[in-house]
Amino acid sequence: MSNTLTIVASFSAKPGQEQRLRDELNAMIAPSLAEEGCLGYQPYVDPNRADRMVIVEEWADGDALDHHFSLPHFKHVAEVLDEILAEPFTLRRLTDVVTTAT
Repeated sequence: MSNTLTIVASFSAKPGQEQRLRDELNAMIAPSLAEEGCLGYQPYVDPNRADRMVIVEEWADGDALDHHFSLPHFKHVAEVLDEILAEPFTLRRLTDVVTTAT
């Protein structure tokens, strides 16, 4: 059984802050992928709502994710998001579905 975590973080920008949201989230890709335990980190834009973005992340385990939250690039973006989001972002933690053989 795998302990990997898939994270889906959803964001909604204030009017006029859409590009800044894109820029800030895109700036998180390289430093996040460089972290030990980061298996994937990809932002997406809703093609029908320019103010909405999601990031799909995959982490080796909860410890790797907790470490990510403690790093300067995460702390920076968290501060910036307070200024540019229309509402608090949501964070969904997903784990693998355990199947049993029949």
